[in-house]
Formats: sequence, C-alpha cells, structure tokens
Amino acid sequence: MKILLIIIDGLGDRPIPDLNNRTPLEAAKTPNLDWLVKKGTCGLIDPFLFPWQGYPHSDTAHLALFGYNPKIYYLGRGPYEAAGIGMRMKEGDIALRANFATVAPEKKSKISNEASKNLKVIDRRAGRISETQPLVKALNGIKIEGVRFLVKKSYGHRAVLLLRGKNLSEKIRDSDPHKVGVRVRKVVSKDKSKEAKFTAWVLNKFLEKAYLVLENHPLNKKRKESGKLPANYFLVRGAGKFKKTPNFFQRYKLKACCIAGGGLYKGIAKILGMKLIKIEGANGFPNTNLKGKFEGAKKALKKYDFVFCHIKAADNLAEDGNFQGKKEFIEKIDKNIKTLLELKNTLIVVTGDHSTCCSLKRHCLEPVPLLIYREKIKADKVSKFSERACRSGKLVKIKQLSLFSKVLRVYKK
Repeated sequence: MKILLIIIDGLGDRPIPDLNNRTPLEAAKTPNLDWLVKKGTCGLIDPFLFPWQGYPHSDTAHLALFGYNPKIYYLGRGPYEAAGIGMRMKEGDIALRANFATVAPEKKSKISNEASKNLKVIDRRAGRISETQPLVKALNGIKIEGVRFLVKKSYGHRAVLLLRGKNLSEKIRDSDPHKVGVRVRKVVSKDKSKEAKFTAWVLNKFLEKAYLVLENHPLNKKRKESGKLPANYFLVRGAGKFKKTPNFFQRYKLKACCIAGGGLYKGIAKILGMKLIKIEGANGFPNTNLKGKFEGAKKALKKYDFVFCHIKAADNLAEDGNFQGKKEFIEKIDKNIKTLLELKNTLIVVTGDHSTCCSLKRHCLEPVPLLIYREKIKADKVSKFSERACRSGKLVKIKQLSLFSKVLRVYKK
C-alpha cells in the first residue's frame, strides 16, 4: 500500500453570490473528485492556527498536515524558503525572505547612511523586476562584525538572505512594512537578549550598506535612464533560525518524495527529508503542468511509499478575488486527476492546507474539505466533493494536526 497526498492550496472558500451562493469548489464540475468521494470517506479539516494568527498560514499548516506540531517544530518562514531554492544551511543560520524594492528619501538629501533611515517605500517589488542576478552578486558575501551575509535569487523580485555567524537570534522584527507610502522599518529585537539585539543591529548595518550598493549599481542606473523603477532596497521579513527537524522517514518509516512548484513547499519537504521530484513546467501558477504532476506522482509511487503533490494556483486566484478563475482551475485539476483513478493499492488523500476566500482576497478561517480513498474502504453516502457535502462525511471535522495519524490508521488496515 502506498500513500498519495494531494494538497490543493487554498481549496476551501465562502459561498459567492455570483455563483448562486456556491463556493468555487461547489460550482465546479468535478466528476473525478466526486468519484473518489463516492468510493471513499470524507469530512472537514480545521487548519492549524497559532493564537496570535488571524488566519492559517501555509507553512505552519503544512507542518501540521504532516503531523509535525508547529509549536515544537516550526522554524520560521525564512529557512523553508531558503531550503526551497537550494541554499545549504548550517545549524544556527538565520534566514529571511527578501524583496528587491524601490525606495526614495522622504526629503531631498545625498545618499548616505543617515539618509537610509528616512526612506519611503515606493514599490515593494521594484516594478516586479526579474533581472536581479547582478544585484544578488553585488550583495552576496558581505561581512560585518564577523557575520557573513549570503544572498540567493528566488524568482522575480524575490530572494533569500542568510546570516551566518555566532550569537545570532531569529527574534527580530521585519524591515518590510508590507505596504507602500510608508517608511522602511528599522529592524529591532523582539526580546531583550544580547543575541537578538546584536542580530538587529548587524542586520540594520547590512541593509544600510546594501542600500548604498544598490542605489549606485549600474543596473539600477540603466533602469532609471529607461524610466523603470530602480531595485535600490532590500526588504526583509520572516526571520527563522535553522535547526534540524526529525526526518520523515525516521518518524514514519515511509520513503517520501515531493512534487511542487512553489519554493516554500519544496523547502518544507526538503527540511523533512523528502526527495524533490522535478516536473517540467510545474510551477505555482494556473498554467502549471498538472498532467505532468499527476503522471509524475504515478511514476514516483513505484519507488516511494509516500508522495506529496502540491498544487498552488487556486490560492493565488482566490487572493486576486478571481472566483471564476478558481472554479475553472479546480475543474482543470479534476480533468487531469482522472489518470489517478486507475491506481491500485494506493491510499489517495485530497484536501487543502487552508481555505482562501475570494470575497476577502486572503486566507480565511473556513474549514477545508477532505477526502480519503482506498480500495475496499467503507464508503460514505456523500456524492459531491465540496465544503457543504463533506460535512456529512464519517470523518466529520478533525484537527489538521490529527490528520496524518488518521491517514496512517487507514493505511495500516
């Protein structure tokens, strides 16, 4: 028996008036997902939520899906992003997500360290710049007070920043204000420890230096001359300290792999010790190679006991408020998932990490539909894979953190 876990990011939603008060999943034509429901069992999942979070986050939700309690194992967003783009981390490294952004001094002044303290964010993505490799090269390897700053391109305007040195702490605040028209935030410590205060101080020094380097970089001078926004600042967020996490195989005795387009999901899988399977054309967008992902999953099941297949775009479409696009993308998933219905001796689990509500354009608190299928399982009387229909399933509503133990019980029967 093998396990295939398919996560449709942002799957759940709220009813949409323009869809006759149905969710995109309810409105979608999903004959193949419905076939799995009719032959399997279903319910709803309450995603993991830290007390201070207003809604579920993808990183902690995925840890919970794999049965890793985020209260114990969560590293912070940065290390997962770093792992996802192939950065090699050492114990104690501090990793942060970063954007190349456009800033300008609030008052006309010469470019100086002092001026960098009064910078206003003009564009958090520098006009969605994609040619950042020369800028990355200019910043990578800077050393301040024994701390080495390593920079690697992610995609588009995004990058990852790694701090390597002694006496570092992840207990620091973002420099990214997460909106435009306001000042860049100074990095400050979240606690009174010497390590946090030092980390905040040395990171501020790096960001000041990075501003001077980027502002005077030939690439940015060319961008200004051609009327484009310069990528003259490095906004950072999501600090986390890398430490080893218990290996998935050691924990469950299952040889595991991951098929995903997004760096975060590949990073989580990699840190848990899963093998990354590369699929041509697989990305986090609506044009992702769904057929390739599912065919790749079938092939991987011959070698691996557990395959994690992540599909991103439903979440992005919902964050844009595009309920019609989300509905159509779910239908596209359903069309391509048909190839999996012929699998033998395989436990198939389909759910999401959280709900993303089109009406809110963000993650939301609605529970996520869940289906579990295997041959000869005692089926529910549910005939549609949707939020409302799955309420009637035998699994009722479960906590996200308890899902994997439930899957293992079905697997071992």
